[in-house]
Amino acid sequence: MRPLTSNRPKVMLPIANKPILEHLLIEAREAGVKEFIFIVGYCDEQVRNYFGKGEKWGVKIAYSEQRKQLGTADAIRIVAGMVDVSFLVINGDVVVSREDIRRLLKNGRNTMSVIEVKDPRGLGMVELSEDRVVNIYEKTQKPPTLMANAGLYLFTPEIFEAISRTEKSPRGEYEITDSLQLLMDTKEGLHYQEIRSWLDLSYPWDLLPANESMLAGLEACNLGQVEENVVLKGAVAIGKNTVIRSGVYIIGPVVIGEDCEIGPNCYLRPSTAIGDGCHIGAAVEVKNSIIMKGTKIPHHNYVGDSVIGEGCNLGAGTKIANLRLDKANIQVGGIDTRRRKLGAIIGDSVETGINASINVGSMIGNNAFIGPGVVVSGVILPDSKIL
Repeated sequence: MRPLTSNRPKVMLPIANKPILEHLLIEAREAGVKEFIFIVGYCDEQVRNYFGKGEKWGVKIAYSEQRKQLGTADAIRIVAGMVDVSFLVINGDVVVSREDIRRLLKNGRNTMSVIEVKDPRGLGMVELSEDRVVNIYEKTQKPPTLMANAGLYLFTPEIFEAISRTEKSPRGEYEITDSLQLLMDTKEGLHYQEIRSWLDLSYPWDLLPANESMLAGLEACNLGQVEENVVLKGAVAIGKNTVIRSGVYIIGPVVIGEDCEIGPNCYLRPSTAIGDGCHIGAAVEVKNSIIMKGTKIPHHNYVGDSVIGEGCNLGAGTKIANLRLDKANIQVGGIDTRRRKLGAIIGDSVETGINASINVGSMIGNNAFIGPGVVVSGVILPDSKIL
């Protein structure tokens, strides 16, 4: 997820203007879960400050810190003294539906949620037999199955005994998959439940379809100020103290945060999320993109199918391409994104000069400076100055 996770934990990346973890919390709450333990580590203060004790969401949140990143099994082991009944474990970087969580809660056995996928790259795949998981393949090139581990489990306290017998893996971590293998070897075994809805967020460009999916259910609201001669079509949500100036044309679903200035005379296209404190100015077009808080795109810019971090400033005339001339899939850092349309992944505090051009699939690190008239492609390292 770099450069987007250079300044924040992955679970705090925004989709539809809410952190991934907030979407997950809401789905679990709506399924009936009222008590949560967040196991935190990297940049944990961001999670603690945002969620507090959970009052805003009507739930109770406790925190446990994993000081060293020693694997998921180690993270679960930390809370052994805090739970004495069956409990859910959910990876913080996936979004699952309340319906699937609700069904899982009715199961009293150690159960892994699985889902069939088209692309197994980077995922843990599982082999099933009757009602049980019989094998797990971690990120193998050609797994014999397309059923993926969805990162949603129901465990009984029996899992802690399995974790206590789990040894460190070759990469020096206590892997939950090794603990699950120990459960598979017991008489009761490890059961599974196939789920219907799952958003897996492995790469920065995965945020775009997740954002689109979350915005599909957006409800229109206006808590700001909309001047005359503004066109709003479809679901458009406007935050407090945001001003939509004359001549703006918005086709929803689009969500705009608080304290933003939009326009005059700009075009926001569907599946766009604009964070708090942003400025989208004159003759700017933004399409199917995530713009994080405090970013300025003020003059004659085009941004399509892109993720732009916090506090960026695009100089007048900066354009981000999002489609190859040959219409082939776009690659980022040698990885096939399986997307025909993808603009740029831009970290925090990036600045561009006037008439800068950013090619498809560019990845620009934090604090980079792209000079006037420069054409950039590929991976640009943090703190680079391209003149």
